[in-house]
Amino acid sequence: MKKMLVASFDMEVGGVERSLISMLNNFDYENYSIDLMLYSHTGEFMDLLPNQPELLSELQAYKTFRMSIGQIFKSGRLPVGIARLLAKYKASLDQSSENGYKQMQYMWKYSLPFLPKLEGNYDVAISYLWPHYFVADKVKAKTKIAWIHTDFSTVETDVEMDLNMWNKYEYIVAVSEECRNAFINKYPTLAMKVKVIENITSPDIVRTLANETIDNPMARDQRFKIITVARLSHAKGIDQAVKALRLLKDRGYQDIAWYVVGYGGDENLVKELIFENSLQDNFILLGKKTNPYPFIKACDLYVQPSRYEGKAVTVGEAQILAKPVLITNYPTAKSQVDDGHDGCICDLSPEGIANGIEILYNNEPLRNTLSKFCKSESYNNNAELEKLYQLT
Repeated sequence: MKKMLVASFDMEVGGVERSLISMLNNFDYENYSIDLMLYSHTGEFMDLLPNQPELLSELQAYKTFRMSIGQIFKSGRLPVGIARLLAKYKASLDQSSENGYKQMQYMWKYSLPFLPKLEGNYDVAISYLWPHYFVADKVKAKTKIAWIHTDFSTVETDVEMDLNMWNKYEYIVAVSEECRNAFINKYPTLAMKVKVIENITSPDIVRTLANETIDNPMARDQRFKIITVARLSHAKGIDQAVKALRLLKDRGYQDIAWYVVGYGGDENLVKELIFENSLQDNFILLGKKTNPYPFIKACDLYVQPSRYEGKAVTVGEAQILAKPVLITNYPTAKSQVDDGHDGCICDLSPEGIANGIEILYNNEPLRNTLSKFCKSESYNNNAELEKLYQLT
């Protein structure tokens, strides 16, 4: 039996975390013994973890990555606090609009000397969430595998610094072909290492959870209901969704309600946009939900207004529930939706989103065709795990 480590941050509500749960639920435990390393044992999805993996004890130094700098100093971890301050300062020298990725890189780089190694030896170690410095530098394993869920053409990173880290891995797993292509365009010397393994989906679990009885305001809403399940962040484009709904109202579409399940750092920005555009009754934030599927089941249309994605887990889950889907034309969109068959792709702008919704709102036969196609697909892709086993 092979001994494997899987490492990630925590189990807060999110698509990456849901895909990790699906992978662990479908793993071959007859041939693999899995240790699960979470930097923080927090998040609503903790209760959804299967029993087979051995959940390792927290290493307190790693919990600091979810703390503010002030909290780190109060906890007495002065070297890590100073490393975080240095990372923040260095990232601030970069004037690009999205320097959060670089700040996270520097945070790990400067903190590494003060972080403990993980005891033990593994046959395989998987780092499931970028940045991958923990498994690269603090774990002993014969084979190391890093997972990428992000379209790297859209994020600013310190390439030279990342290359040092990536070169400590035998394999890099991308969740879609387009995600792989974007990555190797940025890091061409790593092309031979990069393999594609799609997010594991569990259609039976999604359909079962969708039938759970909950207090669902969407079930009582007689309007045309759109839903998005996503973090409230720049990447997910919820601000674009608000502007798109304003455009639709200005075109005379008064009976559209857009619900969003999710939370995140842009919540205040989104609330301000909703207020500025007088959409309090039409654009409804439902907040964090452990089980988003009854809400998806109650919608007339699922919309993903993202600026970029690796491969959006929630879009696949909406398709499992046979919902018509509209996604923006982010660089990896065509790996997610076959336009006109199992969903539609619109221009990546508020106007593009509004136009796409308008077409689907007025074309019920098209919505039915998309739903029918999704019903005919199984969406069971457990065979993807065979690709992982072959790497180990």
